[in-house]
Amino acid sequence: MPAMCTRFAPSPTGALHVGGVRTALFSHLMARQSGGTFVLRIEDTDRKRSEERFTEGILESLRWLGLDWDEGPFFQSQRDELYRQAVEKLVGAGAAYPCTCTPEELEKAREEAREAGRRVSYGRHCRPGVGPGPIAGRPHSIRFAVPLEGEVVFYDEIKGRIAFAVEELEDFVIARSDGTPTYQLVVAVDDADMKVTDVVRGDDHVNNTPKQILLYEALGLEPPKFAHLPLVLGPDKARLSKRHGAASVLEYRELGYYPDALVNFLARLGWSHGDQEIFTREELVEKFAIDDVGAAAGVFNAEKLDWLNAQYLRARSPEELAADLRGFAARQGRSLRGDEAWQARMVATLRERVQTLADLLGAARYFVEEELVFDEAAVAKLLVPEAAPVIEALLERLEALATWDATHLEEIFRTVAEERGEKLGKLAQPVRVAVTGGKQSPGIFDVLDVVGRDWSLARLRAGLEKCRAAGPSA
Repeated sequence: MPAMCTRFAPSPTGALHVGGVRTALFSHLMARQSGGTFVLRIEDTDRKRSEERFTEGILESLRWLGLDWDEGPFFQSQRDELYRQAVEKLVGAGAAYPCTCTPEELEKAREEAREAGRRVSYGRHCRPGVGPGPIAGRPHSIRFAVPLEGEVVFYDEIKGRIAFAVEELEDFVIARSDGTPTYQLVVAVDDADMKVTDVVRGDDHVNNTPKQILLYEALGLEPPKFAHLPLVLGPDKARLSKRHGAASVLEYRELGYYPDALVNFLARLGWSHGDQEIFTREELVEKFAIDDVGAAAGVFNAEKLDWLNAQYLRARSPEELAADLRGFAARQGRSLRGDEAWQARMVATLRERVQTLADLLGAARYFVEEELVFDEAAVAKLLVPEAAPVIEALLERLEALATWDATHLEEIFRTVAEERGEKLGKLAQPVRVAVTGGKQSPGIFDVLDVVGRDWSLARLRAGLEKCRAAGPSA
C-alpha cells in the first residue's frame, strides 16, 4: 500500500473561512497520524477572481493555525503543460472530443429542454457517432465523452456507498475554447500527479466526484479514496455566513482567539471522541478518525468557541498570558505599561473574567491607561456627595500607608468601615468607580495593589472632587 497522502486545495478568490480550515485540519490530521504527506495546492485556475492577497492570507492562516504542509504550495496556474498533455491523451484515446457549440446555441437548447419538460443537459451535438459533429472553422472547447450506459460507484468514507447513473451526467467541458483547462480536469490530473491517496473536501463536491472518477479511469489512473464533509451551519441551521460570526480565520486572530482553541473547536464540528471536549494537538493526531465524522452538518456555536478559548487562556501562566497580551496589543498598535513582572500580576487579576485576548486588553484598560473612561451612570449613582466623607477618610489612611499591597489595603478598608459603622461594600463601590471608571472589576484590594499607589491615590482624589461637585443623590 502507498503511504497516505492528503491535500488541501483552496481557491484564492476570497479569504479562508472556518469551513475550509476544517477540511484542511482533517486532511492534516490524517496525514500526521499515518506518517504520510500533507500537500498544499492553490487552485488558481479562475484567473479573473484569483488574487495574490488571498493566496497570502491562506498561507498566513495555515501558518497561524500550525497546519504545516509537507509539499507545496503548488499553483495550478503554473501547470498548464501537464493539463494540455492530459487533454491530448484523452482526445487521442477517443475519450474526449472538440465541441463547436456556441454559448447562444447551448442556451437555446437548454430553453427548449425546459419548455419540453426534459432534463437540461448538453445534447452531445458534436460527439462523434452520436450527433452531427463539430462545425469546421469554429473555435472549439473539449468535452469529455461520458459513457452512455452504466453507473459510477464509489465508497465515501463518511457517507458510505454512493452511485451515479451515467445518464445523470452530461459530456462536460475539460478545456475551454481558449485552451485553459477546467476544474474537473485539473483536480483529477493534480491529485494523480501528486499521488494523493485520500481526498477530504466539502460535500458540495459530491456531484463532481463521478466526473473525476471517469477522468481517472480514462487516463488509466487509480482514483483516491473520498470523504465528503457535511457543511458547517449556523445555530439557525442555515448555511454559515458572517451573520453567524463566520469571520475569516485571520479575523479570529485579531479578535484574540488562540489558534489551538480554534483548531480544537473545528475538530469537534462533526467529530467526537467520547465526551472529551479539550484535545491537545497530539491527542487530535492520535484519536482522530475520518470514519468517526458524522454525516450530519456541524453546527457553529460561537458560545462554545468562546468557552473553549477561555479554557486555553486560563491554562496559560500569568507570565505566558502577559506575553500573549503584549503581542496582541502590539498588533493593535498599542503597548502595555510596566515591566513584565507587573504585567503578569495584572493579567492574573483579570484572567477569570475574560474569554479572549481582546476581552483581556479591554478589561485591562484602567490598569494600563492613565486616563479613565467613566461609566456615567455609575458615576451618577456612586460618586455622590454622601460618598465624599468615605473617600476622604480612606485617602487619609492610604496616603500614610507604608506597605502598598492587597493585605494592608484590606486592613485599611476594614478599619475605616468599622470606625464609620459601614459595610465594606459601601466603601468599595465608590472607590471602584473612582479607580476603574465602572462598577465591575476584580477584588478592589487587588485592583488598588496592581494599579499602584500613585495612580490609585490620584484617581481617588479626582473621585473625591467628583463627589463634592455632584448634586444631591436621587
